[in-house]
Amino acid sequence: MSSLHQSDPELFTLIKQEEQRQKNKIRLIASENYVSGAVMEATGSVLTNKYSEGYPGKRYYEGQQYIDQVESLAIQRAKDLFGAEHVNVQPYSGSPANLAVFFAFLNPGDTILGMALPHGGHLTHGAKVSISGKYFNAESYSLDQETGRLNYDAIREKALACRPKILIAGHSAYSRILDFAAFREIADACGALLLVDMAHFAGLVAGGVHPSPIPYADVVTTTTHKSLRGPRGAMIMCRQAHAAAIDKAVFPGLQGGPHNNTTAAIAVALREASTDAFKQYAAQIVKNAQALAGTLIDRGFNLVTGGTDNHLMLIDLTNKGVTGKVAAKALDAAGIVLNYNAVPYDTRKPFDPSGIRLGTPAVTSRGFKEEQMVQIGKWIDAVVADPTNTALQAEIAAMVQQLCAGFPAPGLEHLS
Repeated sequence: MSSLHQSDPELFTLIKQEEQRQKNKIRLIASENYVSGAVMEATGSVLTNKYSEGYPGKRYYEGQQYIDQVESLAIQRAKDLFGAEHVNVQPYSGSPANLAVFFAFLNPGDTILGMALPHGGHLTHGAKVSISGKYFNAESYSLDQETGRLNYDAIREKALACRPKILIAGHSAYSRILDFAAFREIADACGALLLVDMAHFAGLVAGGVHPSPIPYADVVTTTTHKSLRGPRGAMIMCRQAHAAAIDKAVFPGLQGGPHNNTTAAIAVALREASTDAFKQYAAQIVKNAQALAGTLIDRGFNLVTGGTDNHLMLIDLTNKGVTGKVAAKALDAAGIVLNYNAVPYDTRKPFDPSGIRLGTPAVTSRGFKEEQMVQIGKWIDAVVADPTNTALQAEIAAMVQQLCAGFPAPGLEHLS
């Protein structure tokens, strides 16, 4: 980064500081990961210089000889990896991808039905503060108050009552595997198109440790980072019958030229995701999540749904006498990074909720296994039990840094 160092030393310093933060802290934010050096090289390549409105073979600018091949390669790799009939790799991120699906099939005021945000859904699944909740009649389904799990009979009843045009299955903070067959049956019963947002668990699907929604859904959206371990981008996969509507909604409906450097990095990540090493990584993500969940449960933490089947867990800290925000900030000071999060039926405000969300993709990419997860659980317990103890936080932060030194992060191996 010598050129950046010379031209903008202030920004160079900030990036270097962020490198050290990612190197020295335990990152448990469920939507974060470490990408490979190859993904970063593609992201920072000369492809960022090229403008490419349109699709391979149908561009509005000349000079696409190599760009068309790059995008076609990404598309084919996604088709091969996930078994999709049609793939669009141009969405800038997950939220625009979901909006493109709505734009393709809905008119303003049409009804959508998705998981409620405080119950583990995503902003773009109909939250009132989102465009998805402002431009459409957004209905929501909730988790069962006793079990903390989805009740498919209740979802069916809700769907039959509100008759959505799109039924959304997907989440950002639900720790169990979705029953895609049940969602398909519900969508058919109410005449809805089934959209599955697998942004969080796409890497688990690619690695063969999570059921695939592809055989059941009309449309599947996903980010390409999170558990898939690629750049910050997105893809839309759909049945061939919907291909034209999806492509038209992405461009020219919502976007101009794609980010070709990101498209190339997606292609790299998809190639990596097709390897045996990635399958081992995906399996370890789940093992690590379950080891961490078990450690925390043994120490009296209240996990929503009582555990996890995937890469994440949501914890209600009410019984610990501390808010999610206080706990998250204390843990960050101790070198353990996660996010505060609303929990189902939370009585607190979203910016100061009762829970925290944890995920294991990033630490798994570093090579952490069950033994390290047990230790992390013990540190979390100690910090949450005494969140104002700055001396304890400093002590644990030092131990965290020592632990991280033994597990070099992908893409950051060059750091001393």
